[in-house]
Amino acid sequence: MKYRFFAYLKPSLFFFVLLIFDSSFLVAADPPAAPMLRIETGMHTAAIKKIGVDAQNRFLITGSDDKTVRVWELETGNLLRILRPPVGEGDEGKIYAVAISPDGRTVAAGGWTGYNWEGKAVIYLFDRATGELTGRITALPNVIRHLAYSRDGRYLAVALGAGSGVRVYRSDRSQSTPAGEDTAYGSDSSCADFAPDGRLVTTCLDGFIRLYAPLSDSGLKLLNKDQVPGGKEPFSAVFSPDGSRIAVGFDDSTKVDVLSAKDLSHLYSPSTAGVDNGTLSKVSWSSDGERLFAGGSYNKSGQYPILAWPQAGQGSVQELSGADHIIMHILPLSSGKIVFGAGDPAFGVIAASGKRTLFQPPAIADHRDNQEGFHFSRDGKAVRFGYEQWGKSPAVFDLETRNFISGNAAYGLSSPDTQNLNITDWNDTVTPKLNGKPLKLNQYETSFSLAVSPSKDGFLLGTGWYLRFFDASGSERWNTPVPGVAWDVNIAKNGKTAAAAFGDGTIRWYRLSDGKELLAFFPHNDRKRWVLWMPSGYYDASAGADELIGWHVNNGKDRAADFFPVSKFKTRYYRPDVIAKILDTQDETEAVRLADQESGKKQQVQIPVSQMLPPVVVIHSPIDGDEIGSAALSVTYSVRSASGEPVTAVRALVNGRPVEGSKGGRPVRPESDTLTIIVPQQDCEVSVIAENRFEPSEPATVRLKWKGKQSDEFVIKPKLYVLAVGVSDYQENSLTLRFAAKDAMDFAQAMQKQKGGLYRDVAIKVLVDQDATKNKILDGLDWIQKETTSKDVAAVFISGHGINDNIGTYYYLPVDYETDKEKRTGLVFTDIKNTVSGIAGKVVAFIDTCHSGNVMGRKGVVDMNAFVNELSSAENGAVVFTSSTGKQVSLETPEWNNGAFTKALVEGIEGKAAQSAGKDKITINMLDLYISERVKELTRGNQTPATAKPSTVPDFPIAVKR
Repeated sequence: MKYRFFAYLKPSLFFFVLLIFDSSFLVAADPPAAPMLRIETGMHTAAIKKIGVDAQNRFLITGSDDKTVRVWELETGNLLRILRPPVGEGDEGKIYAVAISPDGRTVAAGGWTGYNWEGKAVIYLFDRATGELTGRITALPNVIRHLAYSRDGRYLAVALGAGSGVRVYRSDRSQSTPAGEDTAYGSDSSCADFAPDGRLVTTCLDGFIRLYAPLSDSGLKLLNKDQVPGGKEPFSAVFSPDGSRIAVGFDDSTKVDVLSAKDLSHLYSPSTAGVDNGTLSKVSWSSDGERLFAGGSYNKSGQYPILAWPQAGQGSVQELSGADHIIMHILPLSSGKIVFGAGDPAFGVIAASGKRTLFQPPAIADHRDNQEGFHFSRDGKAVRFGYEQWGKSPAVFDLETRNFISGNAAYGLSSPDTQNLNITDWNDTVTPKLNGKPLKLNQYETSFSLAVSPSKDGFLLGTGWYLRFFDASGSERWNTPVPGVAWDVNIAKNGKTAAAAFGDGTIRWYRLSDGKELLAFFPHNDRKRWVLWMPSGYYDASAGADELIGWHVNNGKDRAADFFPVSKFKTRYYRPDVIAKILDTQDETEAVRLADQESGKKQQVQIPVSQMLPPVVVIHSPIDGDEIGSAALSVTYSVRSASGEPVTAVRALVNGRPVEGSKGGRPVRPESDTLTIIVPQQDCEVSVIAENRFEPSEPATVRLKWKGKQSDEFVIKPKLYVLAVGVSDYQENSLTLRFAAKDAMDFAQAMQKQKGGLYRDVAIKVLVDQDATKNKILDGLDWIQKETTSKDVAAVFISGHGINDNIGTYYYLPVDYETDKEKRTGLVFTDIKNTVSGIAGKVVAFIDTCHSGNVMGRKGVVDMNAFVNELSSAENGAVVFTSSTGKQVSLETPEWNNGAFTKALVEGIEGKAAQSAGKDKITINMLDLYISERVKELTRGNQTPATAKPSTVPDFPIAVKR
């Protein structure tokens, strides 16, 4: 018999429930081989359970219920690497504990890991620098609740669930035989911590603190075991830096105790007067031992502060800014700082002054407590939700137009019906009832949301584990597992479709007749990006959003898993036309058939994702964070073919652009190889990309620091090349615009003023109206590609009309465009893409071609998303600004004497994008922020510009205030 822990996030606290089961039904030979669709935002999408920090405070490690481990640069908060263990369905792969060795080389991670194929838990050991899985500790009898390295890095302590106790392993070997263990525990052990001299302290929810002597050849020796007065369920216990005291936090109390580290005798308890809810279950000392910190589920006005006591916990308490959700773990840093992880998910650093100096917020919408505000249109194609808890920051997304509209718009939306059947006790309870009779749920399964069907013959219940549909008599018709707590549910008035908003930030549509998932929607918390997808992988995405989901692919028990963004499969799976039909057809096969029929596509034999996987690259040398002192750099890498397809080319990039020394056009061996490239004498990012016949790989990237004095990239100023194209006065009168040509000229003029500032010279080619023929634009593209060197910057501005043909290919319309002759007279997307990818220097593209009009006999505007995402992919390397997203119209008015996008762009370049006084340089990120806010202001929220930047391109200055 084994023990299983189920965990879910409540508004007030985390808690774990113990269930006993025969594990044999879970055990499989190996991790599942089939690719699995997962969200990837660059941040966790579920609670950060534990964190870890190396001895030099260089790296922060975070582990999450989203089944990933992440490595962050602690100084900046930049994501360095994602570590992916093998995962399965349900709980398999959830990370409850992480630790990093003091030297920063090894990351240990565990939780509900390995059960589904080994019947026992597994700890994974990763190489922090490369992300490779280097070892496993197997045969642990229960879930891993906590991991801790000794101060000298020799030992790894493991706290286990369900009375399985604590084990200690030697860190210099990967083995399943512990060097010491104690199994005499009565419940979950949730914390273990080493003193500087090697003593070990653990907590257990059986009420006892246990103190052990330093590990010896005789194993783990218990020195003392005692209960403490603060509570019955001690959750965390940590030694003070000098090893003389132990602080304890509790899972059933708002108290904190300080004990003697000699004999566990009670010394004192910090004052917690006024802490009247939740717990202070997570504790930490400052690095000098002068201050004591605690946090947990205690909240004040909806915030979860961290309490700090000076005088080692005997002074007056101070409340520090924490997070919007439960504080899950706190660790000390040097100079009196602390770092914390939270359930939002979020993490942050608090300085000795009490100021929060770093904060990484969640990237997901928070759907908690918005059941009444979760609105649905009659056909289910428009949904109203909130980005924040309680439905704050509301938004409405329309599936037909792929646009956000005002959150206060009526739009024919309705709230869920929770009244027309006698259903009670359904909100945050384990005992929902119909007509006073309990509904059948699993033990400890908690209900959170309810919607009665329009015909009143059934109802949908959302729980922490399932969506369940019952008929009016209380008999269950169907259930389906959920990706997170089902905070909100609703049913469309047409009675065909149900939807739910989940703890992972997604909103998903289900066929009401049988619970089959039809469609998923992820709105990024930046309020701009979104992605829609079907379970098979067909997707649609806004500009810059086609890497927000991807395929997780296990590589067996002993290797790290791979992850491939859906953008790698766009030629087959980017199907906005199929997405548009799924709610009408309620069937994927029929949606594909109708979409193919409308576009004239022949039905394709669908190649499995597993056969289309791009290569995988690992850089072995230099490693992330290395210092370099020579411009000639040797990069050692290996390439693995994930699909078995031959690798056809390997390319190197520096700061996102191709460099000398790259290979291309010939097969390369999959084993280790070396590139010699030239890098600038400054901090830089080096990436390697490999290709097969399907797609290029994800870039393998290392961030390098220049040893000694750095050369400013802009001391020897680059030259700026500008190609500005705009057409207002088309030969076909039906296409006439007002300001597209003027927009191009105004942009060129604004960039000309940069001469002598950021750039030593500015070369401009302007093609407007009668000069903007297809041939002249092609010549202009040829000019900017040939002239721009690796030291220069190229800016391409295009304004006018764009169209998609019936199979989705994008064309820009030159002045001599002829309706119904787009292939001959339109400028095809590939001409622009090939130019951009071939430019040696940095490339920034500004695209404003979503103007309204009766184009090609079809009313509406071009969908720019695919075009923008292709240009900004790592292999093409352009930063792309687009005037609007989805199928929004770009607005222009005499009031501005420009289009809204160009007005904001020119204002930003001329200085308004500078973020503070005395800061003259305007970077890409600054310009993005200014344009985004300014266009929304000018258009009253009716136009949303978007920016897409490759992950391989760091932020860089594009202008200076003039």
